[in-house]
This record gives sequence, structure tokens and C-alpha cells, in this order.
Amino acid sequence: MRQPGILPLQSLDSFVRARLTGLISGIHLLPFYPASSDDGFSVIDYRQVDPALGSWEDVVRLGERFRLMFDAVINHVSAQSAWFRGYLAGDPKYQDYFITVHDDPDLSTVVRPRTLPLLTEFETHIGRRKVWTTFSADQIDLNYHNPEVLLEVLDLLLYYIRQGAQLIRLDAIAYLWKEIGTTCIHLPQTHAVVQLFRSVLDQLAPGAMLVTETNVPHEENISYFGDGYNEAHMVYNFALPPLILHTFYHGDCSQLAEWAKNLRLPSRQTTFFNFLASHDGIGLSPARGILTDAAVDVLVQRAIAHGGLVSYKSMPDGSQLPYELNINYFDALCNPQANEPLELQVKRFLCAQAIMMAMIGVPGIYFHSLFGSRGWPEGVRLTGRNRTINRQKLERSELEMQLDQPGSMRWVIFNGFRRLLSARKATPAFDPFGDQRVLECGAGVFGLLRQDPHSASQTRVICLHNITPLPQSVGWESLQPGLADFDQDSSFQVRELISEQEFTIGRNKRLKLDPYQTAWMAVKVQNP
Repeated sequence: MRQPGILPLQSLDSFVRARLTGLISGIHLLPFYPASSDDGFSVIDYRQVDPALGSWEDVVRLGERFRLMFDAVINHVSAQSAWFRGYLAGDPKYQDYFITVHDDPDLSTVVRPRTLPLLTEFETHIGRRKVWTTFSADQIDLNYHNPEVLLEVLDLLLYYIRQGAQLIRLDAIAYLWKEIGTTCIHLPQTHAVVQLFRSVLDQLAPGAMLVTETNVPHEENISYFGDGYNEAHMVYNFALPPLILHTFYHGDCSQLAEWAKNLRLPSRQTTFFNFLASHDGIGLSPARGILTDAAVDVLVQRAIAHGGLVSYKSMPDGSQLPYELNINYFDALCNPQANEPLELQVKRFLCAQAIMMAMIGVPGIYFHSLFGSRGWPEGVRLTGRNRTINRQKLERSELEMQLDQPGSMRWVIFNGFRRLLSARKATPAFDPFGDQRVLECGAGVFGLLRQDPHSASQTRVICLHNITPLPQSVGWESLQPGLADFDQDSSFQVRELISEQEFTIGRNKRLKLDPYQTAWMAVKVQNP
């Protein structure tokens, strides 16, 4: 946010204290270090706060009320960093900090997340050299073959924890280790480095959590749980955003339900970081293998029709494959050009968010989603970068005015989130490490049973989400897994957490859901 005369971190602190205290528990701060490009992900100095944003004191103040997640952008560093400038100038300390490639080795097997060249030439103290740059010419990959790099980064992670980080997001961690002749993604050495990070944090900062960001197919993504005890505490649930879009586009939750049935946590120390939108786009790779190629193509075409953009990655054969949808999530669900009541669009959007919040894991809500932003195509024209469409910097006074205006889109969406978040906090059944079961409610209703794994008197929540624009109904047989401890011939009361209303469910009575309605029904099971 922008506020005249006040640094952004200070403005954010006062805003979230006033608006979000009691609703959210933590804040993921995108890279706030001095950077040269990529909206902060090309870090010049890992240990400084960009003075245009604020200071370490401002960051620490935020951490007094909210748990903080920092980005560890440790696959690469800015070409303007002291490390890389030292390399170019011949400083002996930095000569082995980066990956110099000689001659013309075969790099065709390297998995690419971009269409830009993998190698970039730079003029060094000994002439021109080709250096490994996975993401851009301004983002120079670090060489983890060098133990000094590994030790430097370990010390950095501990520094972040001393500055108040309780969660460390390992950005683009899958590409960490490079071996010519391999794919250079998910290599055993990369997993070994993550295991080392986990071991050090367990010893020196117990309670701090590692969160891996690997925008890859689902099975590859969850490999970063390790054995459940030795790698990430949380992995980004990258398959969820495209699967939710597919579900609402077709009014059919069958594919989502089938995938959700197979979600497993390897231990009670791991869980998913669930999200629908972020500062990046909607990754398509995680959906491949779950959805057909034709279904993924529908996502691409629908995003374009809704005013979005598509980013591509290079394949080994030289072709380009759609990699990411660049579109605001509200616009992805609701065509900005469609002649459709705003009320229905908002209900669809909040229903999608409710599914994300109901699923096993920790829900993460993007700033622009929480406050009902639409896409910002003008930003793309200004920067030339597709991802800017969902990275608008908002004027605080204008945002607050809209949030205080009953009936405005921001007011309606934020208050919808408030009800969902308050309801979620009202029961321990939504424990991030708890139990989850998919209910068979038909193609039009996505149903989940969530259960508190800890208390003797276990609280269950039956979560129903109508993913269609038509009324739906759910019968006793679909709800039975959540009611198995009750006399099957009786009727009984449930408490709907969002509306805070109580009503009766009976064996011969079908539960009706309005278009895009969410119903979270708490059922308390007494221990026999």
C-alpha cells in the first residue's frame, strides 16, 4: 500500500492492526530487501531492508502481533549484488560463488521455468564468461557445490529468524543444485540441502518452519515433505488453484474430489499451505497429470477470454508450453465482460475461497483477494511483465474508503472473508494437521468432513460447497460419515458456523443449498 509521508511497512503495520487483528495469525512479507528487478526477487543485499519500504524495526514491530514469513530467495542473487560484482572484479572470495559454464555442453535436459536463455555472458576480470541464470539475466544462480555458499545461506536463515521470522519460504528451491547432464530440478543434492536446513533449524530454532515453493506437478511437489520429519513443514499446495478453476468452470467437482481423497500427510508435523492466488500467476504444471491436456487448454483459453495473459516455458525439444496463467483470481472465476450480477460473482469467488479454507492445511489469502481487487492490465503495459496484472500497489486512503462503504465490492468481499475466517476459528476441527474426508455429495456439491484430532469430545464439521449457479440438495446418505455416531433414525441439531444458525437434519430431509452457497455445519460427538 501507498500512503503519503509514511513508509509502506509502517503503513501496513497500522492497517493490519486495525483491520486484521483477530482474523489472521500471520503475514507473508514478499521480499523487502534491496532488489534490482522482479518485484524484489532479484536481491541485492539479503540482510538489509529496502529503505524505501522501511527498516528492520518496522519488520520487528509487525512481528509483535503477527507470525511472519520471510522469503529466502536463495537460488539466485542480483547481478548488482556485492557478491556478483566481486566475482566480476576478481575478488577471490566470490570466484566460486556462481556457476561458470565453459565450452558448449549439452543442456537440453535442463528443466526450464522460463523461455529466457539459461546462460548469460558477462565481462569479467579475465574476459567474457557464461554464467548460469535460470530465471533472468539479472538473477545469477548460486553455486551450492561451494561449501562457503551453503554456510553463508545457513547463517542467513538464522539471521532471518533472529529478526522475527517464524516461517521461512524457500523460493524456487527445486532448482537449487545443478549438474550438467541432468534435469537440474529435484536432484538428490537439493533434497539433502533442505534436510540440512531442517536439521539446523530443529537444533537452533525449534518452532521455526520451512515452507517450500515448488511450482511443479503434485507428486514432485509433495516430495519436499521428505519422510515427514526431515524436510519441509509445509509445501505450497500448487495443484489447488487450477483444480478449483476447473471445478467452477464445469460446475463439476468430481476431479477435485478424486484428487482430494488421495491427499495424505506423512506425519503430524507436516501440512499443506493452501492458496488460490498469490503474487505469481496460476501455475499449470501442478495440474498436469491430474487434468487432461484438453482440460488444461480450457483453463488457458478461459483465462485469455477473461482478459488474462499466459506465460510459457521452454521444453527440451525447443517448443514452448503454457506454464502459468497471469490473471487476478476473481477475474479468472468471473469474466469481467460478462453481463452477470455482481452478487453472483462474489458468491462464486467466496465459495472458491471457502473450499480452500476448509481443506486440510494452513490457508493463505493473497492481499488482493482479501480486499476484492480486480486485475490491473494497465500495470502490464507499464512494466511489460505479465505478472504485474495482479500486483497493483493500492492507495491506502482509497482502499479504506471503499472498505468502509457498505455495498461496495471491497466491502462485500472483505466482510465475506471476515465471516469465513471467524467461522473457521470457531472450531478446532479445522486443525491444520487434523483429519479430512471427502463426502460423496454429487457433482454439484464439494463436501468435506473435518475433525478435531485432539479432544476427547471430538468436534466434526461437515463442509458443503455448491459449486454451481443452480440450487443443489444433499441427502442423509451423503452426510452419514459425519453422523455415524448418532442414531440413524433420529433427527438432530447442527450449528452452521458462517450464519451462526442452528437447524435440524433428519433422515428423510434433504439439505438445500443456494447457488454458490457454503455451509459449514458443526456436529459435536460425545465420547461414549
